[in-house]
Amino acid sequence: MAKGKYTKELCLKLLRQKAAELSAAGEDRLPKRADFAEEEVVAIKAFLGPWPRALEAAGLKEPPPVDRREKNREKRIRAKRRRIEELKAAQQKKQSPACEGTGENEK
Repeated sequence: MAKGKYTKELCLKLLRQKAAELSAAGEDRLPKRADFAEEEVVAIKAFLGPWPRALEAAGLKEPPPVDRREKNREKRIRAKRRRIEELKAAQQKKQSPACEGTGENEK
């Protein structure tokens, strides 16, 4: 295929065609990146995202359960909140010795 002539629809078609070819050949697997030319892989990933998401978009692979996505999202939020708390604690620790002896914190 000519360079720059890829579209999202063509990328989906490439994935589906390769899956059909593999099935016709008796192979029971999903298409791999190695099954395509480098330029095709780049186009597929550019239009459809990471390889697993591309396979999902083409209808070849089931998307992960929503509860798993939600679980991962909650985990990222907890980690971010923990990092923020650690940063606040570190900043307070840095400010505390500087304030000692100045009388600002004493009442």
